[in-house]
Amino acid sequence: MSKFDPYNHLNISHDPATDTLTRPATTPTTPTNTDPTPGDPVVSKDVTLNPETRTWARIFRPTKLPSNDNTVARLPIIIYFHHGGWILLSAADAAAHTNCSQISSEVPAIIVSVNYRLAPETRLPAQHHDALDAIHWVRAQAQDPKGENWIRDYADVSRCYLYGCGCGGNIVFFSGLKAYQLQLEPLKICGIIMNQPMFGGVQRTNSELRFATDQLLPLPVLDLMWDLALPKSTDRNHRYCNPMADEVHRDLIKRLGRCLVIGFGGDPMIDRQQEFVTMLVACGVRVDARFDDLGFHNVDFVDSRRAAAVLNIVKEFII
Repeated sequence: MSKFDPYNHLNISHDPATDTLTRPATTPTTPTNTDPTPGDPVVSKDVTLNPETRTWARIFRPTKLPSNDNTVARLPIIIYFHHGGWILLSAADAAAHTNCSQISSEVPAIIVSVNYRLAPETRLPAQHHDALDAIHWVRAQAQDPKGENWIRDYADVSRCYLYGCGCGGNIVFFSGLKAYQLQLEPLKICGIIMNQPMFGGVQRTNSELRFATDQLLPLPVLDLMWDLALPKSTDRNHRYCNPMADEVHRDLIKRLGRCLVIGFGGDPMIDRQQEFVTMLVACGVRVDARFDDLGFHNVDFVDSRRAAAVLNIVKEFII
C-alpha cells in the first residue's frame, strides 16, 4: 500500500533549498468587471496596496447604490481574506470572486478582497501584517481627497468589518487583535467574521481523527499547510496555529469587538473552531456562533443553498 502524499493531493512541489512552491497552473480565476453591462449587480477592479510587498486588492461595488433623499447612502466596508490554506489561491480565485460579488450585492457593501502573500515563500506572521496594511490603506483612502474613489465616495469606514474564510479567518482574528489596539479613527472595526477559521494544534482532536481521511482536507494535508506556513522551528502549538493554548494573549482577546464564527460538522477543524468560540466567550467577547451539524469544509463554495444560508447569517451580523 502506497503512502499518502499530501504534495500529490494538492498538486504542488516544494523546493526546500529556496523554500518555494510550484503550484498548479490550472486554478480557475475571474477577471475584474470595470465596465458592467445592464443587469450586472457588481463592478470590480484591482488596486495596489503595498508596492514593497507587492500586495494588491480587488474592490467590489454594487452597481445599484442605495440613496436617501437623492443622496447616495454610504455602504459598510468589508475587508475580505480568501481561503487556500496559506499556500494556494488569490483574490482573483473564481470562488473568492463569486463570494465577494454576492456579499457586495446582497448586503450591500464595498468589499476589499486582499491578495496577501502566500507561504512558504513568506511565512507567518507576514499575512497578519498584510491585513494590517490593508486596514491602514482603507483608512488612508477615506481621508485622502485623491484617494480610491469607491472607498472615498461610497464607503462608510465607521462601519468596517473583517471577513476571512479558512486561513483568512485566522488572519482576521490575529489582525483584529492588533487593530483594536490602534488609533484608526475615522475607521472603526465593527465586527470580525470568521467563516470556518483555520486553527490547529499538536494534540489531535476528535474531529481531526474522525475525518483524518477527509477527501478535501485529510489530516496530512492540514499538517503540511501548517508546516509550510508557521515560522521555522515552531510546531502547531504556536499561537498563530493554536491560540487556545496561548494564555499570554488573553488580555488582548478581551478587547475584541463582536465576532461571528461559522462552522460545519464535517470539517476536520470543527472541534478547534468550537474550542475557539469557548475561549472567546470565556474572555468576555460577544460571539455569535453558527455551527451546522451537516456540511463539510468550504461547503458554501460548492453548494448554493449553503452559500445562501451563510450569506443570510453575514447580512444579519452586519449593522
